[in-house]
Amino acid sequence: MVITVEQVRALAMTLPRTSEHLIRDRVKFRVGAIVYVAFSQDETVMGFAFPKEERAALVESEPAKFHLPGESDMRFNWVHAWTAALDEPEMRELVIEAWRMVVPKKVAAARLGPQDG
Repeated sequence: MVITVEQVRALAMTLPRTSEHLIRDRVKFRVGAIVYVAFSQDETVMGFAFPKEERAALVESEPAKFHLPGESDMRFNWVHAWTAALDEPEMRELVIEAWRMVVPKKVAAARLGPQDG
């Protein structure tokens, strides 16, 4: 099953402070000026905010699903996933965690509850 922009939109638009933008034919979801989820033009790749220090381990754990962004985006907290390799629960977790990275802790806690660590 391929994860679609519509599925991500349905979730993302429930997350406080999220706005959707179409930039160079790419759908992007952001909070303020910070993009936390974006799709490739053909919608086969979903990029998402992810801690830099953890991304190598993520890609190594499932290289058929996850891959690093292009060199110009390596400076950002960002990883790519093939939409055809994601299932709905996994997409939900990735999108919510990406959103959590870009909103104030109090906003995340109000929507999701307090987090440990």
